[in-house]
Amino acid sequence: MLIPAHDEAGSIADTIRAVLAQTRLADRVIVIPNGCTDDTATIARSFPVEVMELPALPHRKSQALNTAWEQVQEYDMIVCLDADTILPPNAIQDWVEEMERNPTVGGSSSKFTMQQPGILSRLQKAEFATWTQSSLDNGFTTVLAGTGCAVRGEALRRVADRDDREGPWCYTSATEDFELTHRVRELGYACQVSPSVRAYTDSMRTVRALWGQRIKWQVGTVEDLLAFGLNRLTWRDWAQQAMCLFNVFSKAFLVWFWAYLTVTGQITFIWFWWVFPLLFVGMEYIRYRSIPHRDKKDLAIALSFFPNEAFQWMRAAWVAASWVTVLSGRKRDLWAAQAKAEGHTVTTA
Repeated sequence: MLIPAHDEAGSIADTIRAVLAQTRLADRVIVIPNGCTDDTATIARSFPVEVMELPALPHRKSQALNTAWEQVQEYDMIVCLDADTILPPNAIQDWVEEMERNPTVGGSSSKFTMQQPGILSRLQKAEFATWTQSSLDNGFTTVLAGTGCAVRGEALRRVADRDDREGPWCYTSATEDFELTHRVRELGYACQVSPSVRAYTDSMRTVRALWGQRIKWQVGTVEDLLAFGLNRLTWRDWAQQAMCLFNVFSKAFLVWFWAYLTVTGQITFIWFWWVFPLLFVGMEYIRYRSIPHRDKKDLAIALSFFPNEAFQWMRAAWVAASWVTVLSGRKRDLWAAQAKAEGHTVTTA
């Protein structure tokens, strides 16, 4: 098991405790503090795990994973886990059994969810519940989320052997888990979301942090898709991008339309317009029923219309900003931008 960590002193202990409480213990647990300015490494060393402390790396998480992977290449399965994520006791055992049952499975992601309080965290919990259910219904995923996943060792070795890569994890992608999943699928392996492994991870606590995270994800995904092209493995992701862009343009048109009606004095009450918000609330209620550990507050958010509508407007904004960034050719250190947005100290190699 590989656990990369950057300034995770507040969560690393709970993450390791959950790993050591597995019904099927990992053969090796390597915590990889990289570029830390806090006590992450010291805390990790208080547990019976290996700690590979590294300085600030130019390629950050991907390079930390590749560095540790050199010591575990021979294993049949590698679990990758973020240092703010809690695995249930059944995780490793279930992942092992999934891959033993089906030799074509190259990777299995967890059903990751958040349990932090607050409207913003609950909106993210509902969002990922939808993603999880969609992946389970489809029977595959295009992203083995680096938050918590298991990847077949043979698949990682084959990915690492191609194109003179430094290891399985790519240095040129801001979304290294999406890029790795695509490479695993190119080799003919299936990638899925585990039906029984749920991982609990931190949400973004502020709008600024959420924006930084999603800009990194969205820009990285678009850049990777442009590199991959349109093919049988990517057409669904391209279709999703098309839907996101349609949402952007529809909201832009809505703003223009209401502004036009206001300026021309043509605003009138039309009763059937209320049908659309009601339909939206109905859809949110259906989605609410798929949220794990849902409660009355989640129901209230689903039925109140405005929080989810505001979240959709925010989503449209970061999709638009990401496409502008990609099409303009402007390059940014998206990892550093997200870390800064989350309030972390940004270290450079």
